[in-house]
Amino acid sequence: MYKLIVVSLSILYTLISCTKDDYMVSKPTNTYTPPVIAVVKDTTPPKFFLALGDSYTIGQSVTEAERFPVQTTTLLNNDGINFNGPEIIARTGWTTGNLLSSLAYEVPVKPTYDIVTLLIGVNNQYQHRTQEEYADEFLILLNKAIQYAGNNKKRVIVLSIPDYSVTPYASGSDKALIAKEIDEFNAINKKIAMQAAVNYIDITGFTRMAATNASLIATDGLHPSGIEYAIWANQLLPVIKIALK
Repeated sequence: MYKLIVVSLSILYTLISCTKDDYMVSKPTNTYTPPVIAVVKDTTPPKFFLALGDSYTIGQSVTEAERFPVQTTTLLNNDGINFNGPEIIARTGWTTGNLLSSLAYEVPVKPTYDIVTLLIGVNNQYQHRTQEEYADEFLILLNKAIQYAGNNKKRVIVLSIPDYSVTPYASGSDKALIAKEIDEFNAINKKIAMQAAVNYIDITGFTRMAATNASLIATDGLHPSGIEYAIWANQLLPVIKIALK
Protein backbone atom coordinates (compact mmCIF):
# COMPACT_ATOMS: atom_id res chain seq x y z
CA MET A 1 0.00 0.00 0.00
CA TYR A 2 2.87 2.35 0.86
CA LYS A 3 4.60 1.73 -2.46
CA LEU A 4 1.45 2.49 -4.40
CA ILE A 5 1.15 5.87 -2.71
CA VAL A 6 4.76 6.76 -3.52
CA VAL A 7 4.27 5.95 -7.19
CA SER A 8 1.09 7.98 -7.34
CA LEU A 9 2.80 10.96 -5.76
CA SER A 10 5.64 10.61 -8.23
CA ILE A 11 3.26 10.68 -11.17
CA LEU A 12 1.45 13.68 -9.69
CA TYR A 13 4.78 15.53 -9.29
CA THR A 14 5.69 14.85 -12.89
CA LEU A 15 2.37 16.17 -14.15
CA ILE A 16 2.67 19.30 -12.08
CA SER A 17 6.27 19.95 -13.15
CA CYS A 18 5.48 19.75 -16.90
CA THR A 19 4.89 23.17 -18.38
CA LYS A 20 2.43 24.14 -21.08
CA ASP A 21 5.36 24.50 -23.50
CA ASP A 22 6.42 20.92 -22.82
CA TYR A 23 3.05 19.70 -24.04
CA MET A 24 3.10 22.02 -27.06
CA VAL A 25 6.49 20.72 -28.20
CA SER A 26 5.45 17.13 -28.03
CA LYS A 27 2.01 17.66 -29.52
CA PRO A 28 1.88 16.19 -33.05
CA THR A 29 0.56 18.33 -35.90
CA ASN A 30 -0.40 17.74 -39.51
CA THR A 31 -0.77 21.41 -40.49
CA TYR A 32 1.64 23.22 -42.89
CA THR A 33 2.37 26.91 -42.84
CA PRO A 34 3.83 28.11 -46.15
CA PRO A 35 6.82 30.48 -45.99
CA VAL A 36 6.10 34.15 -46.31
CA ILE A 37 7.42 35.46 -49.64
CA ALA A 38 8.02 39.19 -49.82
CA VAL A 39 6.76 40.81 -53.03
CA VAL A 40 9.18 43.52 -54.13
CA LYS A 41 7.50 46.21 -56.20
CA ASP A 42 9.37 48.24 -58.79
CA THR A 43 9.44 51.73 -57.34
CA THR A 44 11.68 53.16 -60.05
CA PRO A 45 10.07 56.19 -61.74
CA PRO A 46 8.95 55.27 -65.27
CA LYS A 47 11.09 56.24 -68.22
CA PHE A 48 9.77 57.94 -71.35
CA PHE A 49 10.08 57.10 -75.05
CA LEU A 50 9.49 59.55 -77.91
CA ALA A 51 9.12 58.15 -81.45
CA LEU A 52 9.29 60.52 -84.42
CA GLY A 53 8.49 59.49 -87.97
CA ASP A 54 5.87 58.58 -90.55
CA SER A 55 3.59 55.61 -91.32
CA TYR A 56 6.26 53.13 -90.23
CA THR A 57 6.35 54.69 -86.77
CA ILE A 58 2.59 55.11 -86.33
CA GLY A 59 2.11 51.54 -87.56
CA GLN A 60 -0.21 51.95 -90.53
CA SER A 61 -2.46 48.87 -90.95
CA VAL A 62 -1.45 47.15 -87.69
CA THR A 63 -2.91 47.32 -84.19
CA GLU A 64 -1.56 49.78 -81.63
CA ALA A 65 0.07 46.94 -79.71
CA GLU A 66 1.96 45.89 -82.85
CA ARG A 67 3.60 49.27 -83.51
CA PHE A 68 7.35 49.01 -83.11
CA PRO A 69 7.62 51.70 -80.39
CA VAL A 70 4.91 49.92 -78.37
CA GLN A 71 6.51 46.51 -78.85
CA THR A 72 9.83 47.99 -77.78
CA THR A 73 8.48 49.39 -74.50
CA THR A 74 6.74 46.07 -73.86
CA LEU A 75 10.07 44.24 -74.21
CA LEU A 76 11.75 46.76 -71.92
CA ASN A 77 9.08 46.35 -69.26
CA ASN A 78 9.33 42.58 -69.53
CA ASP A 79 13.06 42.99 -68.88
CA GLY A 80 12.33 44.92 -65.69
CA ILE A 81 12.99 48.38 -67.13
CA ASN A 82 10.04 50.57 -66.23
CA PHE A 83 8.79 52.48 -69.29
CA ASN A 84 5.58 54.37 -69.92
CA GLY A 85 3.82 53.79 -73.22
CA PRO A 86 5.62 55.65 -76.01
CA GLU A 87 4.64 59.09 -77.22
CA ILE A 88 4.40 58.92 -81.01
CA ILE A 89 4.52 61.93 -83.32
CA ALA A 90 4.07 60.49 -86.80
CA ARG A 91 1.58 60.37 -89.66
CA THR A 92 1.17 58.34 -92.80
CA GLY A 93 2.60 60.20 -95.80
CA TRP A 94 4.84 62.54 -93.84
CA THR A 95 8.11 63.74 -95.34
CA THR A 96 10.90 65.33 -93.34
CA GLY A 97 9.28 68.70 -94.09
CA ASN A 98 5.90 67.55 -92.79
CA LEU A 99 7.43 66.27 -89.56
CA LEU A 100 9.31 69.53 -89.08
CA SER A 101 6.15 71.57 -89.63
CA SER A 102 4.24 69.37 -87.20
CA LEU A 103 6.82 69.80 -84.43
CA ALA A 104 6.28 73.54 -84.67
CA TYR A 105 2.78 73.15 -83.22
CA GLU A 106 2.57 69.54 -81.99
CA VAL A 107 5.25 69.97 -79.35
CA PRO A 108 6.15 66.80 -77.42
CA VAL A 109 4.43 66.56 -74.05
CA LYS A 110 7.62 66.35 -72.00
CA PRO A 111 10.66 68.63 -72.27
CA THR A 112 13.04 65.65 -72.33
CA TYR A 113 12.85 61.87 -72.89
CA ASP A 114 14.96 58.89 -71.93
CA ILE A 115 14.89 57.48 -75.48
CA VAL A 116 14.12 59.19 -78.80
CA THR A 117 13.86 57.39 -82.15
CA LEU A 118 13.81 58.97 -85.60
CA LEU A 119 12.67 57.13 -88.74
CA ILE A 120 11.78 59.35 -91.70
CA GLY A 121 12.42 59.62 -95.42
CA VAL A 122 10.45 57.06 -97.40
CA ASN A 123 7.96 59.69 -98.53
CA ASN A 124 10.77 62.00 -99.58
CA GLN A 125 11.86 59.24 -101.95
CA TYR A 126 8.31 58.38 -103.00
CA GLN A 127 7.41 62.00 -103.73
CA HIS A 128 10.68 62.55 -105.61
CA ARG A 129 11.90 65.17 -103.17
CA THR A 130 15.57 66.03 -103.64
CA GLN A 131 18.28 64.37 -101.62
CA GLU A 132 19.72 67.80 -100.79
CA GLU A 133 16.43 68.85 -99.19
CA TYR A 134 16.30 65.56 -97.31
CA ALA A 135 19.81 66.03 -95.94
CA ASP A 136 19.08 69.56 -94.73
CA GLU A 137 15.76 68.71 -93.08
CA PHE A 138 16.95 65.42 -91.62
CA LEU A 139 19.83 67.22 -89.91
CA ILE A 140 17.40 69.70 -88.34
CA LEU A 141 15.16 66.85 -87.18
CA LEU A 142 18.08 64.94 -85.70
CA ASN A 143 19.21 68.01 -83.76
CA LYS A 144 15.68 68.34 -82.40
CA ALA A 145 15.71 64.65 -81.42
CA ILE A 146 18.97 65.22 -79.53
CA GLN A 147 17.41 68.16 -77.70
CA TYR A 148 14.38 66.02 -76.79
CA ALA A 149 16.83 63.48 -75.32
CA GLY A 150 18.25 66.11 -73.01
CA ASN A 151 21.28 66.48 -75.30
CA ASN A 152 22.29 62.92 -74.45
CA LYS A 153 23.27 61.64 -77.89
CA LYS A 154 23.60 58.02 -76.84
CA ARG A 155 19.86 58.01 -76.11
CA VAL A 156 18.93 58.95 -79.68
CA ILE A 157 18.42 56.18 -82.23
CA VAL A 158 18.05 56.65 -85.98
CA LEU A 159 16.44 53.80 -87.92
CA SER A 160 17.08 53.37 -91.63
CA ILE A 161 14.29 53.66 -94.22
CA PRO A 162 12.50 50.38 -95.07
CA ASP A 163 12.52 49.17 -98.68
CA TYR A 164 8.95 48.93 -99.99
CA SER A 165 10.10 47.71 -103.41
CA VAL A 166 9.65 44.13 -102.15
CA THR A 167 5.95 44.63 -101.36
CA PRO A 168 2.94 43.87 -103.59
CA TYR A 169 2.26 47.62 -103.67
CA ALA A 170 5.36 48.09 -105.82
CA SER A 171 4.23 45.60 -108.46
CA GLY A 172 4.51 47.24 -111.86
CA SER A 173 6.99 49.81 -110.55
CA ASP A 174 10.72 49.93 -111.20
CA LYS A 175 11.71 47.93 -108.12
CA ALA A 176 15.41 48.18 -108.78
CA LEU A 177 15.20 51.96 -108.95
CA ILE A 178 13.18 52.16 -105.73
CA ALA A 179 15.72 50.01 -103.90
CA LYS A 180 18.59 52.09 -105.29
CA GLU A 181 17.02 55.37 -104.20
CA ILE A 182 16.17 53.98 -100.76
CA ASP A 183 19.84 53.06 -100.38
CA GLU A 184 20.87 56.58 -101.41
CA PHE A 185 18.55 58.21 -98.85
CA ASN A 186 19.80 55.81 -96.21
CA ALA A 187 23.38 56.70 -97.01
CA ILE A 188 22.44 60.30 -96.21
CA ASN A 189 20.72 59.62 -92.88
CA LYS A 190 23.47 57.22 -91.80
CA LYS A 191 26.23 59.72 -92.57
CA ILE A 192 24.43 62.45 -90.62
CA ALA A 193 23.75 60.10 -87.71
CA MET A 194 27.37 58.97 -87.55
CA GLN A 195 28.64 62.54 -87.66
CA ALA A 196 26.29 63.43 -84.80
CA ALA A 197 27.50 60.38 -82.81
CA VAL A 198 24.01 58.95 -82.23
CA ASN A 199 22.92 55.31 -82.52
CA TYR A 200 22.03 53.95 -85.94
CA ILE A 201 20.13 50.73 -86.66
CA ASP A 202 19.93 49.41 -90.22
CA ILE A 203 16.52 47.73 -90.52
CA THR A 204 16.38 47.91 -94.32
CA GLY A 205 17.79 44.43 -94.78
CA PHE A 206 15.12 42.99 -92.50
CA THR A 207 12.39 44.63 -94.56
CA ARG A 208 13.82 43.12 -97.73
CA MET A 209 13.18 39.65 -96.33
CA ALA A 210 9.53 40.32 -97.17
CA ALA A 211 10.40 39.48 -100.77
CA THR A 212 10.20 35.80 -99.77
CA ASN A 213 8.18 36.04 -96.57
CA ALA A 214 4.69 37.50 -96.98
CA SER A 215 4.05 37.34 -93.21
CA LEU A 216 6.29 40.38 -92.84
CA ILE A 217 3.84 42.55 -94.81
CA ALA A 218 0.61 44.03 -93.44
CA THR A 219 -2.76 43.34 -95.01
CA ASP A 220 -2.55 46.57 -97.05
CA GLY A 221 0.23 45.05 -99.13
CA LEU A 222 2.62 47.92 -98.39
CA HIS A 223 3.46 48.44 -94.74
CA PRO A 224 5.25 46.08 -92.35
CA SER A 225 3.26 43.60 -90.29
CA GLY A 226 3.45 43.25 -86.52
CA ILE A 227 5.90 40.39 -87.09
CA GLU A 228 8.27 42.69 -88.98
CA TYR A 229 7.90 45.37 -86.31
CA ALA A 230 8.80 42.78 -83.68
CA ILE A 231 12.14 42.32 -85.45
CA TRP A 232 12.79 46.06 -85.19
CA ALA A 233 11.83 46.07 -81.51
CA ASN A 234 14.29 43.28 -80.80
CA GLN A 235 17.01 45.24 -82.59
CA LEU A 236 16.21 48.30 -80.48
CA LEU A 237 16.13 46.48 -77.14
CA PRO A 238 19.89 45.91 -76.59
CA VAL A 239 20.77 49.37 -77.93
CA ILE A 240 18.36 51.02 -75.50
CA LYS A 241 19.57 48.93 -72.56
CA ILE A 242 23.14 50.01 -73.22
CA ALA A 243 22.10 53.64 -73.72
CA LEU A 244 20.34 53.72 -70.33
CA LYS A 245 23.40 52.53 -68.39
